[in-house]
Amino acid sequence: MRCAPRRVRGRKDSVVPVVAALAVAVLFTGGCSSAHGTSLAGDPSESPTGVSESPSPSPTPTLTPLYPTGASGCHDNSGWTVEESSDWARLVVDTPSENIIGDHEGLRVSSLPGYDGPLCRKVTVQVEFWKLVYGVANDPDRDRLSDGSQPAYYFDISRVKRVELHVDGRAERKVALPASLYATDRSPCEGALVSVTVGKPLTSKELPEEVKVGGEKDLWGRATVDFRSKRVADHELSEPSAPQVCSPDGKPTADPADVPTPGSRPTDLFPTDLYPTPSRSFDLDKIFRSPTP
Repeated sequence: MRCAPRRVRGRKDSVVPVVAALAVAVLFTGGCSSAHGTSLAGDPSESPTGVSESPSPSPTPTLTPLYPTGASGCHDNSGWTVEESSDWARLVVDTPSENIIGDHEGLRVSSLPGYDGPLCRKVTVQVEFWKLVYGVANDPDRDRLSDGSQPAYYFDISRVKRVELHVDGRAERKVALPASLYATDRSPCEGALVSVTVGKPLTSKELPEEVKVGGEKDLWGRATVDFRSKRVADHELSEPSAPQVCSPDGKPTADPADVPTPGSRPTDLFPTDLYPTPSRSFDLDKIFRSPTP
């Protein structure tokens, strides 16, 4: 796996870049209850008169709510830690690729009383969209990656949009995507990153230093990003389509179709009829051709 780090302001740089990495190489279950603490599961079914042989109705399993409501009709979260708030936010937020209901039109905060609340106190959630610009890392004097290797790419990161939400699970909320950041004709050197954070907006010290491109995936097939903060409840990376064609300053220099991804195998293993190579080879057709009568 080859990685790229974030660019850091220094003698030679006028921007703050980050390194991106090129690699060859979370579903919650819970029951439901009503907002008033009563079970959403139906009452035991009654047998039709004269039909059932058993005088006792069959019991219906009771589902255990993940965030059960109390007498006040809400789930007490007054003593929650940052981790507990992040776990809850991760449960209710659907990132763009997860937002099947919204047809991937944006980010959604769901509401299912009894399953995710409602909570007695609202949780402050920051939804931040970041633009990543990738460039080839051709400077051997730059800092190395955390594993000691040289990066494949560097990337600059900048915030494009931030939306602050105060949510308690009582109503569904939606956040639209920045159109330019998720445009189909986006530059092949650009990527998009959305972060869902509990509390205040992310600071520069909490942003990732390295981002893997085409590397490790999580359980849902999404690229993993290591933020330097436990406040980040969820994230989603939209990778650049062809960072291998990008100049050091993040500008495409060639058609992505003409420049294969580093480490990829050629699609045509035998470009000619000669095997194994044109310099020392033999004609397969001549060998296997039927003899002339």
